[in-house]
Amino acid sequence: MSRPPLPPFTVETARQKVQAAEDGWNTRDPVRVAQAYTEDTVWRNRDEFLRGRDDVVAFLTRKWERELDYALRKELWAFTDDRIAVRFQYEWHDTEGRTWRSYGNENWEFSADGLMRRREASINDVRIEAADRAIHGPREDGDTTPLPLR
Repeated sequence: MSRPPLPPFTVETARQKVQAAEDGWNTRDPVRVAQAYTEDTVWRNRDEFLRGRDDVVAFLTRKWERELDYALRKELWAFTDDRIAVRFQYEWHDTEGRTWRSYGNENWEFSADGLMRRREASINDVRIEAADRAIHGPREDGDTTPLPLR
């Protein structure tokens, strides 16, 4: 199985890879999202360390049970032949009705078949008012608005 675009990346293919990741995560479907990673993928997400797709599915299931109405935006930061760095923001609310904006950076490393074999994410959460929420769902077609620093 391969997952184009494949390394080595160009600016165009790196942007395509970032958009594909954003689109996938916005489905909030853990099994579908996990298919973008190698069977033996290694993750650091905040303070959790995951190994393999089964860990990824379990993690994402827990995440989206807690982070309700999750909506994400990713932006290419830098890339090399087989690595991509992104910055991202996502918004969600918890079961108590509090609204959050989460900011972060990710470093990705890809195998030759375009699957992600390593993902390291650093994330901070900021409580916001529901009225201040700016991300409500997947991007509209053609929306390339850069992430604000807010």
